[in-house]
Amino acid sequence: MTKKYFITVLMAISGTFLGVTKAWAQSEEAQGKVMTLHECMEYAISNSTKMRIQEAAIGDARIARRDAALTLFTPAINAQTYAYYNFGRSIDPQTNTYFTTTSFHNNYSISMGYDLFDGFKAVNNYKISKTGILIAKSEEQQAEADICLAVMEAYYNVVYYKRLSEVYQEQVSAAEASLKLARRQEELGQKGHADVVEMEANLADRQYELTNTHNMYLDQRMILADLMFWPEEEELQIETTIEAQPATAETDAESIVGFALANNPEVQMATWQQQNAKRELNTAKWQVLPTVGIYAGWNTSYYTYQGAHTASFGNQFRNNRGEYVEMSLTIPLWDRLSRASNISKKRNAYKKATAELDQKRRDIESEVRRAVQDRDGSATAYLQAQHKAEVQEEAYLLNHKKLEQGLISPLEYQTANNNYLKAKADEMNSLFKYLIKQAVVRYYNGIAYIEQ
Repeated sequence: MTKKYFITVLMAISGTFLGVTKAWAQSEEAQGKVMTLHECMEYAISNSTKMRIQEAAIGDARIARRDAALTLFTPAINAQTYAYYNFGRSIDPQTNTYFTTTSFHNNYSISMGYDLFDGFKAVNNYKISKTGILIAKSEEQQAEADICLAVMEAYYNVVYYKRLSEVYQEQVSAAEASLKLARRQEELGQKGHADVVEMEANLADRQYELTNTHNMYLDQRMILADLMFWPEEEELQIETTIEAQPATAETDAESIVGFALANNPEVQMATWQQQNAKRELNTAKWQVLPTVGIYAGWNTSYYTYQGAHTASFGNQFRNNRGEYVEMSLTIPLWDRLSRASNISKKRNAYKKATAELDQKRRDIESEVRRAVQDRDGSATAYLQAQHKAEVQEEAYLLNHKKLEQGLISPLEYQTANNNYLKAKADEMNSLFKYLIKQAVVRYYNGIAYIEQ
């Protein structure tokens, strides 16, 4: 092993070790800290098995391109040697007559061949392999987008139930204080026992809702942890403080549709697959023409017979050598219609790829228009829910004071309380729905989820 080769191998091993160490350090750094949405996406991408599968697919595509390039630009070279003993009748190479004796034969040969014309098969395969790398990279981008969108939805679900739990916790504390006050007022004769029982029932309802909401929070956090491939023994902590963004419409639908049809990974993959299907069809058509190849070779041999005197190995190796140059023309005459059948299959594959491209373009256009519509609709709904929550919160605070003063019944207070809780839940739900719809529209407009 040379010094240069040893250094190259050492650098490769060190690079792999550093890469694994860096990924492990990032994973260790992420654990034990409060994760933001962006950090959750990054962690999920770096640990997802889908991304590892796509990386392997890109590696296969690069190998296919290399093989296609070697087939197109380099000849095939083979070397062969064999040796055998013959114990029966054989032909004397010197006299070309049969004789019976034990003989030893040893042969060496080198051959080289290159197809000058093969119906552009090698050229088209090289173009297909280059497109294959683009398809594999687009599949990786699509897998990353799918992971980020799933993480985003799960993240907002966790935040939603976490905030809702906090609201219910405040309600439980308020209900406990109101029950304590009601019991004191009952002792003083200011309230009846029925009012106290209603307050106890209200407290029980709030505690039940708090428990259910907390369980939903734990369930959604587990879903998020699974999407991120978070270690099971570690508790995932995320940032639940999200600034309420102004719900304003952005780019119009037509410009986003045009951009998505030209740049969306799914449309690009369908386009490249159609191009490859067209190249394969052209290749199949050209296979009905003759193929032309050029070949060259060199060989030599050594032999000896039992009881006979033959030239030395070195002399025979030099004297028995021969070279040849060959050019071949192969004309297909009858192959049981296999070429015609292959053309028909490739033509059908091209039609299928074209139809799939048209369908994908239609799907993406519909998805973009629906996403823009959902974004604008959710923006309006969020503004209305925000106003509704403000009004219901004010009404709830006024009714809470009235309850303490004995101006309303516990049943009326519970109704106002329920309206307030529903308004808060609707506000948070509409906010997170708007954020997701807005992110989807931005993605179709060329901004990756991880970059938003």
